[in-house]
Amino acid sequence: MVAMNGSHAVEIESVVKCFGDTRAVYEVSFNVDHGEVFGLLGPNGSGKSTLMKMMLGLLRPDDGSITVGGFDVQRNPIDVRKIVGYVPESPRLYEFLTGIEYLDFVADLYKLSTQTKRERITEFLKAFELEARENEMLSGYSQGMKQKAAIIAALLHKPKLLILDEPLNGLDPRSAKILKDLIHKLADEGVTTVFSTHVLEIAEAVCSRVAIMHEGRVLAEGSVAELRSKAGMPGSTLEELFLKLTGTGDVREIVQALVR
Repeated sequence: MVAMNGSHAVEIESVVKCFGDTRAVYEVSFNVDHGEVFGLLGPNGSGKSTLMKMMLGLLRPDDGSITVGGFDVQRNPIDVRKIVGYVPESPRLYEFLTGIEYLDFVADLYKLSTQTKRERITEFLKAFELEARENEMLSGYSQGMKQKAAIIAALLHKPKLLILDEPLNGLDPRSAKILKDLIHKLADEGVTTVFSTHVLEIAEAVCSRVAIMHEGRVLAEGSVAELRSKAGMPGSTLEELFLKLTGTGDVREIVQALVR
């Protein structure tokens, strides 16, 4: 396994990404510490997924630099992917495989021994209540089952960094609780997580620090307590902070108009 190096787990410096005339990510800079659970918080279209794909080398920045585990993502994409576990917002699995065939395939890509592969797959299938469905085709899995398979695949090789894009989508409450608790347990062991969500309560429950994104920019960064202090809103909810920082303000007039 490739080790995590560098003073930070993730270093993002002045990153820009455009699609035609649309600026998806613009002048974004922040660092994520080793063992931290860092949240990217923002509405759909704020640039979170684009930024995560650039962390993995799936997209190339138009400007700026990204370092993961001490590796420049553009120069050393394979080394980066060896230490990262990734769950995209909408996982695309090999649906012509069964659940167990897919997880076997992923484990073989990471060169896990036969014994390690079997033990870890068995543990995860049991934890996420898929052990009775492992021989079914992925094409017949529900959205939640596919999400579980994608999460298991991301965790099999014991990554040093997890990049999770809306990972709780479709999960039942029990599985969501297991994943959240597992993220915190892994953080205690030095594993870093970058966690994307547009659900404010999830960000507050899971993340030690957050960056609030809006229209491709980071509007604020820090712990929830620090953001409350910066915004001059002690005791406010994360939702109230977000509305103030994004300038969307009071939504009561909108709601009132909808019920007229």
